[in-house]
Amino acid sequence: MAGLELVGVSRSYGRRPALETIDLVFAPGEVTVILGRNGSGKSTLLKVAAGILRPTTGLVRLDGVDLATMTPRDAARSIAGVAQEESVDFPYTVRDIASLGRIPHLGPFERERDRDRHAVDAALKALDLVALADRPVPSLSGGERRRAFLARALAQEPKVLLLDEPTAHLDLGHEAALLAVVRSLARSRGVAVALALHDLNLVGLVADRVVLLEGGRIRAVGSPVDVFDAATLSDAYGAPVMLVARPGGGAPLVVPRGAT
Repeated sequence: MAGLELVGVSRSYGRRPALETIDLVFAPGEVTVILGRNGSGKSTLLKVAAGILRPTTGLVRLDGVDLATMTPRDAARSIAGVAQEESVDFPYTVRDIASLGRIPHLGPFERERDRDRHAVDAALKALDLVALADRPVPSLSGGERRRAFLARALAQEPKVLLLDEPTAHLDLGHEAALLAVVRSLARSRGVAVALALHDLNLVGLVADRVVLLEGGRIRAVGSPVDVFDAATLSDAYGAPVMLVARPGGGAPLVVPRGAT
């Protein structure tokens, strides 16, 4: 099957289950948003999908091939990801960080080619980082650093893009721009995108499909309109919410009940 497929995936930390019997496909050209309260398994799911963590049971397949049988280099040619928190201890520039995304595509001792420089330039432009390209990453704000690591993932030109809280630390303008880039990658390049979000009101801007996790299990899956049910969300998040029609249609806005 094309795309990234999780088949009967469970993952435990010691005796504590973090994911239980997950069957899920991240399909080419589709943006999947993963939702759930803290500790529901969102980050673990993305790490297993990326091959960073091995499932305790089940398997992950990339275009029908068991990810466990692939070398890290081969997997990195197709799968790119950005973790919830990333840091750098050396004064690498923004361009240096973005260029790391090209490493899986280069042979041993092979120098950067024109296509590699073009991919890096395109990633910097897409994330509004051209003016910051020569700035050391430790000197940047949290949002600017976040965009630098996202540029690395875009420069990788992956088939599958996995993002854990990609809008964290971003201001409103860059938040909207990032989601537009994500949708464009899915639509124009056929990239399979999966991202975990905390802000439910961003979901309608980007998602084709929503996966709602609760206690390491899939509570609901479907279009944003299908999954956004006040009772389901209230129960899954442990807080009463109400839904408000979104101007222009699409997934409703989610408002804590009692908020004014």
